[in-house]
Amino acid sequence: MIDSLPCNHIIVIDDEAMIRDSLKQLLNLEGYTVECFNDASTALSKLNRRFAGVVLSDINMPNMDGLTLLDQITAFDSELPVIFLTGYADVSIAVKAMQLGAYDLFEKPVNEHLLDCIARACDKRSLVMENRALKVAVQKTSAPGVRILGDTPKMQHMMHLLNTIIDTPTDVMIEGETGTGKELVARYLHDRSNRSSCNFVAINCGAVPEQLIESELFGAASGAYTGATQSRKGKFEFAQGGTVFLDEIESTPMSLQVKLLRVLEERKVTPVGDNKAIDLDIRIVAATKVDLLSLVEKGEFRADLYYRLSLVKVNIPPLRERKADILLLFKHFSSIAATRYHKAPAPLNSELQQRLLAYDWPGNVRELRNQAERAVLLGVELAFSVTKTQGQGELSPDLSLSEKVSFYEQSLIEHALEINHGSIKNTMEALQIARKTLYDKMSKYGLNRDMFID
Repeated sequence: MIDSLPCNHIIVIDDEAMIRDSLKQLLNLEGYTVECFNDASTALSKLNRRFAGVVLSDINMPNMDGLTLLDQITAFDSELPVIFLTGYADVSIAVKAMQLGAYDLFEKPVNEHLLDCIARACDKRSLVMENRALKVAVQKTSAPGVRILGDTPKMQHMMHLLNTIIDTPTDVMIEGETGTGKELVARYLHDRSNRSSCNFVAINCGAVPEQLIESELFGAASGAYTGATQSRKGKFEFAQGGTVFLDEIESTPMSLQVKLLRVLEERKVTPVGDNKAIDLDIRIVAATKVDLLSLVEKGEFRADLYYRLSLVKVNIPPLRERKADILLLFKHFSSIAATRYHKAPAPLNSELQQRLLAYDWPGNVRELRNQAERAVLLGVELAFSVTKTQGQGELSPDLSLSEKVSFYEQSLIEHALEINHGSIKNTMEALQIARKTLYDKMSKYGLNRDMFID
């Protein structure tokens, strides 16, 4: 949804103070916001394509006259309304002004027709700005890259916020339960922004050993610690010009939080064992699945770091709060799985729809995606009959022993991948199996580590 953009800003340009003052008083009484300038060149520096208003200018002025001003405005925005005032009627000047694209021209002193003209010009400018905003929104939605699906009001509100801040340099805090898609939102912010040509670097703060996280983020000079035989570029420097995604920010050790705060404030990073700071041009997107403010109140997270990161907060609603999106998402994931596994999409009949909508999906979008993939791989009946661990049904007594063993094995692998956020190494260790064995079984059950990365 594109909000209506108000157009009530009038820039008045006239070299006579009395004219400027009288116009400002008149327009203020009509509810307009007015800025006055005594020369065109100064006013021109305030104008751009984002200006939501109208220009009201004298024609005959020293240094830069009105027609030259109009020519320069038209060069960057031919749809910005410019209304001229003139102290004397000159047909040739009036004709030239209209040919150059002036919205209208009035002879001084002004009358009520000027106010009518300004109101029409503001309406036109509002429509232009609204159409431009709509085009940008359509381009962002249809552009290649990450897409976020959802038609519910909560999702539309979230998308409006994301599109508003996409190209701003501000850092962002993403809040959401496990499985809601926090990294997806972070990638959307990166891929659709003016930083998309640079690196997106994702760091799971809870998965990096505490003794290594500082060098992992900031880099290390040669000889900084045992085994550091050469300089190592940190994740922040590697993301230069792009985005750093700090997932599970609540897991950041307290000892590192003060250093992280300094990096955020100064936009400089000093590698471990080095004295030379490196200037950074990065955007920080942090994510948490817990109530970070409650950790601040308990003294388990620095308040200054919290407030520095949460200048803009994006809350991802859990799936149970946007159930109207469930069928859309299931159909989407089913289509993707059908293409990947060369099978038919899961048929979304009324019985399946009721089943999907009756469930609360504690694992959120990730759980729904996994269920859609199972429905494609195993068929709807078998997929839903073997999802005991998800609370959607019991193991069917009609299953053979091998099918029950396969189900149990698949469930254990899925659980291990889930708690280890898709880490193959940690899943191997948890299940105590070889890497090749794990990959073979993941292939057998149609599992992909990306399915478990939040």
